[in-house]
Amino acid sequence: MSKAVSTQSEVADDEGSTATAPGGETSTGPVSTDEAFELLSNQRRRYTLHHLKHNGEAVELGELSEHVASWENGTAVRNVDAAQRKRVYTSLQSHHLPKMDEQGVVEYDERAGVVELTEEAGELDIYLEVVSGRDVPWSQYYLALSAVNAAIVAAVAVGAWPFSILPDIAWAAFVVTTMVVSAAVHIYHDTSMRLGTNAKPPEIRER
Repeated sequence: MSKAVSTQSEVADDEGSTATAPGGETSTGPVSTDEAFELLSNQRRRYTLHHLKHNGEAVELGELSEHVASWENGTAVRNVDAAQRKRVYTSLQSHHLPKMDEQGVVEYDERAGVVELTEEAGELDIYLEVVSGRDVPWSQYYLALSAVNAAIVAAVAVGAWPFSILPDIAWAAFVVTTMVVSAAVHIYHDTSMRLGTNAKPPEIRER
């Protein structure tokens, strides 16, 4: 799997029915785990959330559609043609935005054609972990680093050569430094992969 959040079929999702809270009312409570995964399972909804978070204010549906279409087609906003824009516009207008509105993640004014995030969108402040073919997940990296550091500590404890050449404090500093540097890099990576942090969605920047 190339992404931590999988992508469902656009056709199947666009044709699916919108979900409502019991009684047909719009959900106003905190976003549940199941709701969050369902919303984020679709690429267009991820792109929508990313643009709204990055923009930080209400956005017209036309502008939102152009940005989402540009990311889907791997082109600049100015190069999006009418067919690409209309396909995304129709999909967002008829399905995705009403669904997100019902879940309480966005406020969608259909008559004005304007959409903005709600406070509930803070529940979706997540990041995407994209792992290419030659990379390893951070969990495996920390496991390997811990094993190496444990081996160093054991070798220093028994005075094995060449670890006995340097004082124990030097090896202790080395172990601590590797963990601190790794944690700092991990934090930076997670921040850059969070939805809305940069101009482009994280899954596009990592291609």
